[in-house]
Amino acid sequence: MAVELIFAPEVEWDVLEAYAWYEGQRPGLGEDFLSCVDACVQLIHRHPETYAKIFGDYRRALVRRFPYAVFYEYSQNVLTVYCVFHTSRDPEKWSQRLESRS
Repeated sequence: MAVELIFAPEVEWDVLEAYAWYEGQRPGLGEDFLSCVDACVQLIHRHPETYAKIFGDYRRALVRRFPYAVFYEYSQNVLTVYCVFHTSRDPEKWSQRLESRS
C-alpha cells in the first residue's frame, strides 16, 4: 500500500534557511544539502517505521553528511514531516513545534 507524504508548511522555511546558509559558505554546498535531505526523506518514505519514536509518536531521522534531523510522524499510511532542524539547536524548539501539532 502506498504511503502518502505530507510536509508541514514550516518545513520549507527550515530547508530554505539551511540551504541559504550552506550556499553562503560555498557555492554548491546548499545543493548538496538539498540532495541529502531529499535522500533522507525518500528513505523515510520507503521505510517509515525504521526510525524509533523519540517524542510521543514522532520519529527522527538523521541527514547524512549534515548535522540535521528530519522529524516526522507515521500513522495509517500517512507520513507527515514536521521539521528539519539542526541537531545543535535547542531541543525545546523542535519539541515545541511538535507539541503544537498535538
